[in-house]
Amino acid sequence: MNGYLKMKNKMKNQAKIHYHDIGDYLDRDEKLRILADADGLQGVAWQVVTPNAKYDWINQRDDCFDAFHALGDKKNDNAETIFGNYSRGLASGRDSWCYHFSRKQLADNTKRMIAFYNEQVDEYTAKCKVFPETKVDDFVDNDPKKIAWDRELKIQLGKFNHHPFEKHSLVQAMYRPFCKTHVYFHRRFNSMVYQMPQIFPEPGVENVVICVCGIGSTKDFSTVMTNVLPDIQLLANGQCFPLYTYERVASGELLVASEDENTQLTTHNTQHKYIRRENISDAMLQKFREHYSPLTTRNSPLSKEDIFYYVYGILNSREYRERFAAELKKQLPRVPFAKDFWTFSKAGRQLADLHLNYETGEMYPLQEIMSQEIRAATVTERSIRARSVSKYPYHVEQMRFPSKTDKSRIIYNAHLTLEGIPSETYKYVVNGKSALEWVMERYAVTTHKDSGITNDPNDWCREHNNDRYIVDLIKRVVHLSVESVKIIDGLPELGI
Repeated sequence: MNGYLKMKNKMKNQAKIHYHDIGDYLDRDEKLRILADADGLQGVAWQVVTPNAKYDWINQRDDCFDAFHALGDKKNDNAETIFGNYSRGLASGRDSWCYHFSRKQLADNTKRMIAFYNEQVDEYTAKCKVFPETKVDDFVDNDPKKIAWDRELKIQLGKFNHHPFEKHSLVQAMYRPFCKTHVYFHRRFNSMVYQMPQIFPEPGVENVVICVCGIGSTKDFSTVMTNVLPDIQLLANGQCFPLYTYERVASGELLVASEDENTQLTTHNTQHKYIRRENISDAMLQKFREHYSPLTTRNSPLSKEDIFYYVYGILNSREYRERFAAELKKQLPRVPFAKDFWTFSKAGRQLADLHLNYETGEMYPLQEIMSQEIRAATVTERSIRARSVSKYPYHVEQMRFPSKTDKSRIIYNAHLTLEGIPSETYKYVVNGKSALEWVMERYAVTTHKDSGITNDPNDWCREHNNDRYIVDLIKRVVHLSVESVKIIDGLPELGI
């Protein structure tokens, strides 16, 4: 009884939580300056916060969000969601070994790693014949210049399983926003492949996915679309919602013709046969058609592709991101029935066209300022230098801005500066930074400290026989950024 009374008295005198928001992304000096200007803690305008029914103390969620349609929900198989299946991006667990700008170098790296793994299997098998109690962790050679072990690969070793190098596992991937590279996509040498084999089963099987930030990301919500295998950190802890899913048809299996219009057999430019299924259900299509019935006709009904691009349009809406910022930090997106379906759907298609075709799209007319040495060289001299190991004129090491305050120019290398970048470029932000700054960061020569592997973006240019690839990519990303901002700023209100 005494214990009960003590607890009751404690509950009567619960502490109050006082909170003051000083803004995001401030450094230590800026935070201290704000406190100094407020005359210390006593001068701060505090507010008392009380948790809501979902136990949110700050950044409390909007109750109407739960009434929207979930993109996906794996916790509840019976949930009525827009997409039937979705997946995290590829988690290689050994990026330096499994990703590379050079397809040839990637093949060499993975062959070397796999050969060493198989050597370890042989040696472990021999040792276990003499000492059966030998543990894998006590046996393996952890030299990071030979291999990068993870739990799954050690399990395979413990089962004495050999694995060959498989050339068809070399595929293209989107490693970071607007940074395409090669990857060794293989269940045994990637930590987690999730559902990606059903989304991008092999080269030549076409698909597009809407990628979004995962739950708990520290970065503001963003989305991007890709038509190649996405890395899990393409967007922070990213989740990917595909237009289609694929099921491989076993050799010799008789495929019975299906009456379901969502299912079809595809063999386009692939090694195997697959059943392709639309990932948006008939039930969800019917819901959209019923809700937007005045906007559709028998001759031009609302389609699943229309819904797919509508989702992309909604997820790019500034109103949606700002109003539901708290929800998007804590759960996967849910999509409302906006008042103007077609404007969002058409905007989603326009954005998709820009983002999927970024390597071939229009280029923004940036000025290329060459050094006097390069300008003086003849075309023949420049061609010879470009084919050699020399750094003329498009070889890149690490791009940079002239200063923290001047982002109108990029110092590409010692011989080339790109000028005339409009400020609107930096308003198109993906995964915490502008698309252009992602290109500048990723297209740099790097050497991984542990493995010693050097990854050189100039290899991509050489293997694609295009020494201007990165320069032109910058111009294209500037263009798509400016155009994306125009489209996003032109979106109507949600009207919900």
